[in-house]
Amino acid sequence: MNPRKLYETTFIVNAAMEDQDIDEVVSKVTTFLTNNSGEIVEVNKWGRRRLAYPINKKFNGYYIHLVYSSLPSDIPQFERLLVLENSIIRHLILDLPTELIELRKQRALAEGKTGSGNNISIDIEEKTETKTEDK
Repeated sequence: MNPRKLYETTFIVNAAMEDQDIDEVVSKVTTFLTNNSGEIVEVNKWGRRRLAYPINKKFNGYYIHLVYSSLPSDIPQFERLLVLENSIIRHLILDLPTELIELRKQRALAEGKTGSGNNISIDIEEKTETKTEDK
């Protein structure tokens, strides 16, 4: 039996579709994952954005980001679904390494403790001070 791995997928849906139709596409993708022994961790809808370059004569897309765990043997079938779905114009599937998973857990804990993300600005100030001192 293969162990489950954590994956991250970002896909772009045709932005000319209605919001209800986009939700149906997201539902179709998440249902496929859950029916094939996957477990959804996060679903983030980033919304309509301008594309960096035209894809199939389209200049805008609706971005959706998924984080999920699944068996590696199910990923080719999932990718086939993304390719065959006409409303999805691009997709990218990433296998998350364990180091990145641990880093995200630590970042979430740090942000949860501070609540405002103040340590990020402090880190930036410290880096700029050291750069100016080196010159």
